[in-house]
Amino acid sequence: MKISEEEVRYVAALANLTLTGEEIQRFAAELSGILTHVETLNEADTEGVEPMAQVLHEAGETATLREDVEGECLDREAALANAPLSGAGCFKVPRVVER
Repeated sequence: MKISEEEVRYVAALANLTLTGEEIQRFAAELSGILTHVETLNEADTEGVEPMAQVLHEAGETATLREDVEGECLDREAALANAPLSGAGCFKVPRVVER
């Protein structure tokens, strides 16, 4: 699948990125290559292949991850104690959306 430079510009604008013409060309080529590779993977015959639940966890079939147990929560003051900027009981962050 071919990605156009216009599509790269559109995605860059959504991500609030400023790209040079050279970067746009490079990303269009790289993204096109990635999508071509995915198309190739989609052609693989997976008939009869069991889905894997945890592909990054080497263990037996009965292995499980640790139990999800609720723990103590920080109170608001403790959570905000190391915040560079806070106010009205909330974290304050720089504005990133300028449109």
